[in-house]
Amino acid sequence: MNDDLQPVSMTEPLDDGRYQAGRKITWISVAVNVVLTAMQVVVGLLAHSQALVADAMHTLSDVVADFFVLYANRKGAEAADADHPYGHGRYETAASLVLGLLLVGTGAGILATAVERLQNVGNLPPVGVAAMWAAAFTLAAKEGLFRYMLAIAERLRSPMLIANAWHARADALSSLVVAAGVGGALLGFPFADAVAAIVVGGMIVKTGVGFAWEAMRELIDTGVAEEEVARIRATIKATPGVLGVHDLRTRRMAQKALVDAHIQVDGHVSVSEGHRIGDEVRRRVLEAHGDVVDMLVHIDPEDDMRATSSTKLPDRQVLLSHLGALMGDEKLPCPQKVQLHYLGGRVEAQLFFGAEDIAGPEYLVPLERALAARLPGDPYFRSVSINWVVAPK
Repeated sequence: MNDDLQPVSMTEPLDDGRYQAGRKITWISVAVNVVLTAMQVVVGLLAHSQALVADAMHTLSDVVADFFVLYANRKGAEAADADHPYGHGRYETAASLVLGLLLVGTGAGILATAVERLQNVGNLPPVGVAAMWAAAFTLAAKEGLFRYMLAIAERLRSPMLIANAWHARADALSSLVVAAGVGGALLGFPFADAVAAIVVGGMIVKTGVGFAWEAMRELIDTGVAEEEVARIRATIKATPGVLGVHDLRTRRMAQKALVDAHIQVDGHVSVSEGHRIGDEVRRRVLEAHGDVVDMLVHIDPEDDMRATSSTKLPDRQVLLSHLGALMGDEKLPCPQKVQLHYLGGRVEAQLFFGAEDIAGPEYLVPLERALAARLPGDPYFRSVSINWVVAPK
């Protein structure tokens, strides 16, 4: 009755449609980046623009990142298995961390290049007008790709795909730096691209740190927002049969969440009824909170945060033997059933005798008197109730 864990399906993917959508936009990103890389290299070499060639290498890094995302997206969509009972969603988290670090590296590279250019303004080679057109086209293509990818990623609520979209924006911003630099050179201001690069490089580093930090928070099992925890708690408390909830814990796994909770039920309900209440709690939480992918429910007969612990009490066999001594040598058959309730550091027992064993409840009077005399001060039992069952057991 204590723990009821029902993991997600180990035979079906978590969301095949989500995987396919993520795979599609990533392949589109790969195609766009390959075309832009080839164009930037050719125009950069012909127009003598080192900035454009460098930006082409940056664009090529996006292609490598996209293939990494494709792999992580496929692994994250795999069904749960024996080694990963909660699924493979953390692949997306790891990918978000790596892509965040790539953003940091990209921004740092832009900053370093900008500083170097600023120190060697007089030695910058002249560039052709074709480089300006290529930079402008690259900027437009990258910005359009970013907006398309971000819209899909936010709809899928995938941190990994959102991070990859912002990586495309980082490349668009670097293309803006190239456009500003080429335009400044053509207008007679060769230092303009270096100044813009420093500003944009700092923005990219800040964005990358943000993504990496959020991924790290998930990897160290940071819980969901307090507002969502409060809503989950309210759903649990509204379940019939739940008297209280405590030790409510959450943790993120990619776009989903895992929940653990201790719920208090009436200490005198049966094991099966307590189990059913726990099942109902889990069903309601998973139905009302789309981010929750699984929940572990621990059933408590009392608020174990406040009540005296019953862990030091002996097990059932010892208690039954002790109860037999309390009953003495009364001429009665053994009870058909004995229920023990561990509550508040003591035990409440219920004895059930059948009508086929005892002719009437008056035959239980001697036992009641014996227990009334022997029970006060008993180290284990708080109370013992005697029941005569008329109906068949």
